[in-house]
Amino acid sequence: MSVCMNEINVTPRESLAEVLAGISPGTRIVLAPGTYREKLEVRVPDTELVGESAENTRIVWDDCARKLDEKGSELITFRSYTAAVLAPRVTLRDITVENDALSPEKKGQEIALTVCGDGFLAENCRFISTQDTVFCGPMPPDLIIRYDGFLNDQLRAGGPMRQIFRNCLIAGDVDFIFGCGDALFDGCEIRSLNGARGGGYAAAPAHTAEQETGFVFNKCRFTREVGVKDGTVFLARPWRDFGKCSFIDCGYGGHISPGGFDRWGNSGRDRTARFAEYGNVPAGRVPWGRVLNMEEKNKLLRFFE
Repeated sequence: MSVCMNEINVTPRESLAEVLAGISPGTRIVLAPGTYREKLEVRVPDTELVGESAENTRIVWDDCARKLDEKGSELITFRSYTAAVLAPRVTLRDITVENDALSPEKKGQEIALTVCGDGFLAENCRFISTQDTVFCGPMPPDLIIRYDGFLNDQLRAGGPMRQIFRNCLIAGDVDFIFGCGDALFDGCEIRSLNGARGGGYAAAPAHTAEQETGFVFNKCRFTREVGVKDGTVFLARPWRDFGKCSFIDCGYGGHISPGGFDRWGNSGRDRTARFAEYGNVPAGRVPWGRVLNMEEKNKLLRFFE
């Protein structure tokens, strides 16, 4: 990470979006406690956003996929975010980013955080929504092509994107960690919420066959909100062929299905998905899941050093 040279203090009475629009690379923005109710984009490299604590420093908005924009077009999933990181080497610390649209069964996907940049770090943060809480870019290649002319170039950017979430809470119900980024979730709590549809899926990876790392959950705790029933949540399902997820020394609540992984309906992606565990591997996992050896585990973790 680059050392931040400039520091700006912001309060909830000010527009954080306006502050972000005027900064230069290497700026730390210190947020006073409170709720910042606005939609944000971080477009400048080497930016830090730091709160007092995730419990009392919140960035909140309520867009959703089926909401209409000023031209009468649906926002779709990828424009529904509360905050979007669209530059390299951005850091978030001690902040909550939340999408409080709710009712995704009616409104569609509701992203809290989008990351389309390399070298991203989140520490001691909370990311809260329902369906599609955290998007770890880039998009699958087919969607980069499909949304040409509709989404801005930063959201459609390709290339390697390494991201680290450390000691964070990520909460949602369906596919609430998704995308094609190489992302480490280190010591995080992955909390399943009690959605109206019942059950759910924590991760929905869409990595290409060439990506060797994918999503890595290291020493994470998979927990649940009151009301989520036993065996109703899967750790992951492959959003695209070759989606990759690895779970290392994780702890699983009783809400996690004994099978662990879902193949995404009749997609046949169980033949290509790359899902694996190390350490605490409960009995009854699907036969197409793997158990990592120590060398494979160490290689995955070294990628993020």
